[in-house]
Amino acid sequence: MLRIGCLGAAKITPKAMIAPARGRADVDVVALAARDAGRALAFAQEHRIQIIEESYEALIERDDIDAVYNALPPSRHAELTIKALEAGKHVLCEKPLAMNAVEARQMAEAAQLSDAVLLEAFHYRFHPAFDTLLEFVRSGELGELKGFKAVFNVEIPERPGEIRHTLNVGGGALMDLGCYPVHWARTVLGSEGQVVSAVARGGLGGIDLEMAARIEFEGGVVAELKTSMAMGVERGASLEVSGDKGRLMMNNPIAPHMGYRIEHWPEGAVAATIIAQAPAGGLTTYDYQLAHFVDLAAGQADTILSPEDGVANMALIDGIYHAAGMSPRGM
Repeated sequence: MLRIGCLGAAKITPKAMIAPARGRADVDVVALAARDAGRALAFAQEHRIQIIEESYEALIERDDIDAVYNALPPSRHAELTIKALEAGKHVLCEKPLAMNAVEARQMAEAAQLSDAVLLEAFHYRFHPAFDTLLEFVRSGELGELKGFKAVFNVEIPERPGEIRHTLNVGGGALMDLGCYPVHWARTVLGSEGQVVSAVARGGLGGIDLEMAARIEFEGGVVAELKTSMAMGVERGASLEVSGDKGRLMMNNPIAPHMGYRIEHWPEGAVAATIIAQAPAGGLTTYDYQLAHFVDLAAGQADTILSPEDGVANMALIDGIYHAAGMSPRGM
């Protein structure tokens, strides 16, 4: 039985951890710590969590906890994740892994020194739909890869306490949403990129409401990435991989359990071939993510996303901020 303690009473926790855990016999969410005692009590009662700790550190130190789910804002990822790893606890840490690449490197080093697992919660990556996309790209059907495009937009209104609009805790469209297109590009193209250019639309307090970046990958493949959390933006997520023999497009790579489609457009074709599609339903990306985390903790799998992958993703995010004339978070 993997006994998990949750850091923070975050909105993401019920669907990302509690619901998947309740569907398994080998996982139990047993404890919670939150900054606000009243919120912690209400959250624990609603989700039938037996133990409420008075601090994040107290939860980490408990002997009856095997793993920690860190759903706190990015500003608390490095410090508390490192404490958990040093205490021998496995950690599933929400994305983005850290405020910047320096912190991510410290986390990766702590994981290397411990016998514990550190996994960044890029939940999309654990769904079989993305494996289907990767297998097609690597099959050579697209020929020599030439380009990549991705977008992820979600309207996020500014309101009191909204961390995505708070600079010092790691807010911003690139951090919260754009980290996914960055990760999609790195994963699909299979190399590390160099930022060519980036343009941001800023908001109050120095937050990036929108970000557009061009990144050059191995072989001269240029990725065009866009993200927005501005008011009025149409919600959507998609990616496109192009080669000299055709294009591959996927809608909803972020949450394929809510319905997705992968289309192949051969060069010169007037219609697409459906490679894979599914309506909403079935196991969620979070179910697959937790399954992988459990297998890693049991020593029964090789990691899909290493801590080093998290460092590389944060380094590219830092580079985008620099190119856009902004400072990386926490620097």
